[in-house]
Amino acid sequence: MAVTIYVWIGFLAFVLLMLALDLGVFHRKSHEVKIKEALIWSAVWISMAMVFNYGIYVYMGEIKAMEFLTGYVIEKSLSIDNLFVFIMIFSYFNVDKKYQHKVLFWGILGALIMRSIFIFAGVALINKFHWIIYIFGAFLIFTGAKMLFQKDEKMDPNKNPLVKLFKRFYPVTDTMHGDRFFVKINAKTVATPLFVVLLLVEFTDLIFAVDSIPAIMAITSDPFIIFTSNVFAILGLRALYFALAGITQYFHYIKYGLSAILVFVGLKMVMVDFYKIPILVSLFTILGILVISVIASLLFPKKEVALSKL
Repeated sequence: MAVTIYVWIGFLAFVLLMLALDLGVFHRKSHEVKIKEALIWSAVWISMAMVFNYGIYVYMGEIKAMEFLTGYVIEKSLSIDNLFVFIMIFSYFNVDKKYQHKVLFWGILGALIMRSIFIFAGVALINKFHWIIYIFGAFLIFTGAKMLFQKDEKMDPNKNPLVKLFKRFYPVTDTMHGDRFFVKINAKTVATPLFVVLLLVEFTDLIFAVDSIPAIMAITSDPFIIFTSNVFAILGLRALYFALAGITQYFHYIKYGLSAILVFVGLKMVMVDFYKIPILVSLFTILGILVISVIASLLFPKKEVALSKL
């Protein structure tokens, strides 16, 4: 079944409706998202993604459904890396837990817009210049290898070029003002540190999109499948953050799993004209890598984590 303009409009209307309900009804008042609430919302978003996947299976066929599922798993797994950075950003600025959801909401709204541009530009480039797929593949292999050998470093957001540029042209208060991004001081509008946090969240997703968008393009070149799998993965990112924020320290081998996934999809792109790896093989390979990295993290915890249990 061809994807008509009405299908696109219907999907976008669904996304806008869910975002409106999220901020306007379920999270109208700022509050700390507890792990139980986060797990429920994670289950809701994953369930909706699976229902949508079934709809693709019914109306577009098995191949498209497998492409969506594989793309969703890739985007969901790669988004885990975002969570580690979000935790560091919120910790550095000492953002109250009850305001974190608002930052992630607007951050993810911006991410949807930026990724949409990335997706359609990337698909157009690959369709017009097929050889670009080799560049994307090589970039993913390089990124995966770099992630494997890169040491964990403490981040200093104030050294971020975007933050430095923003502060040069716009005044920022020294203290938080609740959940407000801007306040008026002496009749002059100034930004709060919470807005700086939002900028960093947007910048972080932009950086990760450079990896994740080419990764899903190794699975399919269908813009509808790429876009919808990205949207469902991103919409569930906030709930996933609050569900995993307190236990990410226990999954230190996830980093190596994500590195292996990037290398795998990079090789898949480089080999596309010589050997096309079946989608089902790709899906189980990616799932297998994730499962192994989680099991390894639980069996061989970090020394400081193991000592903290004693």
